[in-house]
Amino acid sequence: MLKIIISGCNGHMGRAVADLCAAGAGVEVAAGFDVLGASDREFPVYTSPALFSGRADALIDFSSPAALEGLLDFAQSTGTPLVLATTGYTPEQEDQVRAAAQVVPIFRSANMSLGINVLLELVRKAASVLGGSYDIEIVERHHRRKVDAPSGTALMIAGAAASACGHETEYVYERHSVRRPREKKEIGISAVRGGTIVGEHEIIFAGHDEVVEIRHTALSREIFAQGAVEAAKYLAGVKKPGLYDMSMLVK
Repeated sequence: MLKIIISGCNGHMGRAVADLCAAGAGVEVAAGFDVLGASDREFPVYTSPALFSGRADALIDFSSPAALEGLLDFAQSTGTPLVLATTGYTPEQEDQVRAAAQVVPIFRSANMSLGINVLLELVRKAASVLGGSYDIEIVERHHRRKVDAPSGTALMIAGAAASACGHETEYVYERHSVRRPREKKEIGISAVRGGTIVGEHEIIFAGHDEVVEIRHTALSREIFAQGAVEAAKYLAGVKKPGLYDMSMLVK
């Protein structure tokens, strides 16, 4: 049976991954990493990756950017493939991930939902057809605890639209200080934080007398846990270092 490590195992997403594995996903949790430790888990929990001396087929990370350096060191020293599902990395940390991917396989996505990654393909298609004459706006909504804004998923969507619209683009994150008409090159990105919203992303293509909207709504965290486990299964069979993403699973 495939053995995984869960980094951030005490968090909401870490527990969702553990619950999914316990329910019979064909995956066993070998250990967890969490700075708080834990006494109520069915598997051993270590406060630092450096304290773990066992083995696993892959590591799933749903923790925080602060944990990245230790995880990259662990992955490179042990050869353990990484599934990075954490968002909010700095540009310097993004560079560290790319450097580590030359040594060990790393699966990286700001959103582990298979549905979101199908949506990205729809956005690329819509932007290639409509992007030259339609304005593009993205609205994302998440729970009050989410600290990064806009979400990593919103930025993924913006990147998909920008890559296909056929002209220069510029992201605009707020408009209250912008005292001018909207320019063609703008892609607006708005963030809403409140309540217990798991995650909603809406992409608006606004044209002359016509509006096209594409929307994805996450109703539970289980979809992200399921996607991360599927990514771990995929990565466990990969022998070549490199950066992998959800496009590998939605082909």
